Amino acid sequence: MSVRIHAIAKEIKKTSKEVLEILADRGYKLKSASSTIDNITAESLIDEFKLTGEQIDNADDKESDGKDLEKISTESSSAIPLVKSKEDLEREKKEKEDAEQEKQDSSSISSDGGAGDETESAQPTMAPPPPTTTASAPPPPVSAGKPQVPAPPVSSSKKDDESEEDGMVEGNLVIVKPPIVVRDFAVLLGLKPFQLISELMEMGIFASMNQTIEEDVARKIAKVKGFDLEIKHRGEKADQPKAKKEKIDEDDETLLQLRPPVVCILGHVDHGKTTLLDTIRKANVVAREAGGITQHVGSYQITHGQHKITFLDTPGHAAFSKIRERGANLTDVSVLVVAADDGFMPQTDEALKFAQRSQSTLIVAINKMDTKGADADKVKTQMQERSIPSEDWGGEIVTVPISALNGDNVDELLDMIILQAEVMELKANPDANSEGVVIEARQEVGRGPTATVIVQKGTLKIGDAIHCGEVYCKIKAMIDDQGNQVKSAPPSTPVNILGWSGVPAAGAIFKRCKNEREARREVDEYLQLEQEVESVPADDEPDESSGVDALFAAISKSKATTYKVILKADVRGSLEALQGSLELIESDKVLLEVLQGDVGPVTKNDIQMAKTSGADVIGFNVKLDNGVMGEAKHQGVQVFQNNIIYEIIDLIKDNMTDLLEPEVVEKKTGRAEVRQVFKLSKGRTVAGSMVMEGSITRNKGARLLRGNEVLAEGKIDTLKRFKDDATEVKAGFECGIHLEGFDRYEEGDVIESYELEKTRPNL
Repeated sequence: MSVRIHAIAKEIKKTSKEVLEILADRGYKLKSASSTIDNITAESLIDEFKLTGEQIDNADDKESDGKDLEKISTESSSAIPLVKSKEDLEREKKEKEDAEQEKQDSSSISSDGGAGDETESAQPTMAPPPPTTTASAPPPPVSAGKPQVPAPPVSSSKKDDESEEDGMVEGNLVIVKPPIVVRDFAVLLGLKPFQLISELMEMGIFASMNQTIEEDVARKIAKVKGFDLEIKHRGEKADQPKAKKEKIDEDDETLLQLRPPVVCILGHVDHGKTTLLDTIRKANVVAREAGGITQHVGSYQITHGQHKITFLDTPGHAAFSKIRERGANLTDVSVLVVAADDGFMPQTDEALKFAQRSQSTLIVAINKMDTKGADADKVKTQMQERSIPSEDWGGEIVTVPISALNGDNVDELLDMIILQAEVMELKANPDANSEGVVIEARQEVGRGPTATVIVQKGTLKIGDAIHCGEVYCKIKAMIDDQGNQVKSAPPSTPVNILGWSGVPAAGAIFKRCKNEREARREVDEYLQLEQEVESVPADDEPDESSGVDALFAAISKSKATTYKVILKADVRGSLEALQGSLELIESDKVLLEVLQGDVGPVTKNDIQMAKTSGADVIGFNVKLDNGVMGEAKHQGVQVFQNNIIYEIIDLIKDNMTDLLEPEVVEKKTGRAEVRQVFKLSKGRTVAGSMVMEGSITRNKGARLLRGNEVLAEGKIDTLKRFKDDATEVKAGFECGIHLEGFDRYEEGDVIESYELEKTRPNL
């Protein structure tokens, strides 16, 4: 947007020639009154001369003239709009009213004193601004590297107002309160508004003198000008430092309060973990699980008597070992569920190791006591073998025989959990800075990224800003395990949080920040740190042998076939488990490459990426967006869906195998012994033979052996039974055999026939 010189001259009530001279002194080379300058410089110049009070009769004239300029500027162009917000206009109006009131007060005081009547009455009705140069004396250019001396204010009363409302200067220290207005900030730095605007333009920031700038931008400019900038937010007292208020010992015993225990249910697949939680919650979760097995981590909170207990349900399938380990590390009490009929199984032992490693209190629940073949003593014997003897066998491990299906002794199990929690004296500070762990995360339709978290310290509230790894969140809503919205979440409470900038990683730590801006800054620092870590080489001095091994590995990899996949899962935990299971697939013939793994439904973008990279799309327990199947068919991309993890793994293995050439296997079909050699015309000979095993078939492959030496190998082109041609001769019958291209038969030679079969190769 640009403004003509004659319009500016009209606004400040000067001739166009005078304006051209002023601009020429400031470095602008303009030819005539019809020349134009940018609106920011124009507004700065107009405000400079209007604020002197020499061209202003009253505040109403100033406001109407400003509107005329806005109209002129707006009609010129729309590239850079010159717009004052409603707040800016109201603030300017208030400043004018305050200045008039102040002047009236000053006039009355001076009239009482007697001496100051004439001088005060000569002053304009509006409070004078910071001193500015006139047109005959333009300000000197600003040196970029030298600090500028702040211009002294005209009146002491105005100085007091600025120090209280806008800021103040103490030596090289500039104290300012947000919002930071360009005009006010320029005064504090000893600059003209247009000079500060020029500085901002060099930084790529276009702002008028009445607009605000960010705190970090203000810090940069102050640093360049040789000042230290201190920002005090509204309501803060200068003599009360924030640090003392924030520095609170969060571990102070007086601030700690009892919290509910976090209990993790661990065990082998199909040993009744989820059924136990169903009984506790009076819900039917198993019916909703695909394949009858848990494939997600669930978090629930129940009330038993007067006590609350938070439960974590973990999958028992081998593919979810990372989820089980993460669940064990979060808990205070680990309940190891062991089926009374099966006893300890591989995943039971694995879960036991996780519980011992996390140093949580262990309780063993011997489940399925109502089934045939249940033997609690067998389980206790296995516990003894693993150095975790039961209490009734002289050990320290609480053991409770239960029936999750019928609910037998479930209340006793809950009593034992509460008893252990009381002994442990679990406490947390609800007023501390909130912190916790992401249990599960997903992309939900209509909600966006959501995450189930457990608060470990402090109290989460609606509107809090938190950061978690590479994502942040301004909490819009919190939903408990019953689907009810809650306003706060104290320690040990599981909630589902909405408002994330992306899907956080399962198992990641989240922390509360002062505001959303700080959360974004924490995310930026995290991403920068990750880039720095990735850029550092793993080994500065690699071993020579490892280099040779790496070379051979690279050669082998280049020769191997690659199967590329794009993974989509419903939640982060499932994606993590699936990726971990795929990493365990070992093959020298086919390399598995996961191009991308993400949560949410399969989209058209996934299809386009698969088309470009030649990959298949694997969806685990997810839906397809509208039109995805049509797009996949059009692009020739294969999309596979399944909601059971081990079936997904088998599917990927089969697809990898299909990329290999079928293996050819030789199958022996018959054996014949040469008894007599018959010479035919034209030098040909026929081996009169007796079929000893199987059958000899014409046009099948065969080899002739003399002793242990193979003399000939080829196709049987002639097979006769007496004088008649035969297709097949079975064991116990005589026949004449001729191998293609061979005539040197001898008695005692052995002819073996075979056929080649194609079989499915192994990875």
